[in-house]
Amino acid sequence: MIVRTTEEITDTERDITAENGQWRSKRIVLGGDRVGFSFHETVIKAGTENEFHYANHVEAVWLVEGTGRLLDRETGQEYPLGPGSMYLLNGHERHTVFAETELRMLCVFNPPVVGNETHDENGVYPLVTVD
Repeated sequence: MIVRTTEEITDTERDITAENGQWRSKRIVLGGDRVGFSFHETVIKAGTENEFHYANHVEAVWLVEGTGRLLDRETGQEYPLGPGSMYLLNGHERHTVFAETELRMLCVFNPPVVGNETHDENGVYPLVTVD
């Protein structure tokens, strides 16, 4: 059994802030935990626009606080985001998240991230595996 709190993760190697400062991800479960997925709490700053593309991962996102919009850059379709919204990037869609207010999201990645990944210039995490 694994029990962790976001308080104990704060300001450790599991607490990642984007280089541009627009989001922060607390990585609660990682690949090294060997459970087949990773689980993160991500906070995106109000008034920001964030482009992502998970070419190597499937991501499920559940928004628990805040409002914004999600743009599927593959189709041009936009979706409103609010508490209780969920989106699943099962087709590795390029997408943009517009944060009208601060967004707090709970995210699951498969395959799991190991913790040190950062987005490249295209918003992609590299595929890194645990030995």
